[in-house]
Amino acid sequence: MTDAERDRFDALFEEVLESVPERIAAMLDEVPVILEDRPEERLLVELARDLGESEPLDPTGLAGLHTGVPLTERSVEHPDLLPSEIRLFREGILEIAGGWEQPDAEDVIYEEIAITLLHEIGHHFGLDEEDLAALGYD
Repeated sequence: MTDAERDRFDALFEEVLESVPERIAAMLDEVPVILEDRPEERLLVELARDLGESEPLDPTGLAGLHTGVPLTERSVEHPDLLPSEIRLFREGILEIAGGWEQPDAEDVIYEEIAITLLHEIGHHFGLDEEDLAALGYD
């Protein structure tokens, strides 16, 4: 990914953040959102292992990831847990959205960033994949 593509993506991400409803934006104060070009290899290996796969996951197939314990599963009995984070992966989002070459790239990529962000926020608040699919965030 070039610096110009990264800047273009990040500008769209900022637009998404500005358009998020206030109630959802307030939720982002509780969990940091980190932008990365792609997931680290060790993360891809770890996720594959969790899924029972022997090969690392394809980095372009992963658009976002919530790590940590969802709010619905936290308790005072587990105070030593690491804080939650939401990671969005530029290359995965671009792959899913179809890349910069399409005529309406800005709109499609903007939409995929928004869907991915809301999907990961949903995980932070305890929604599973089925719940998110029913809401249209799959």
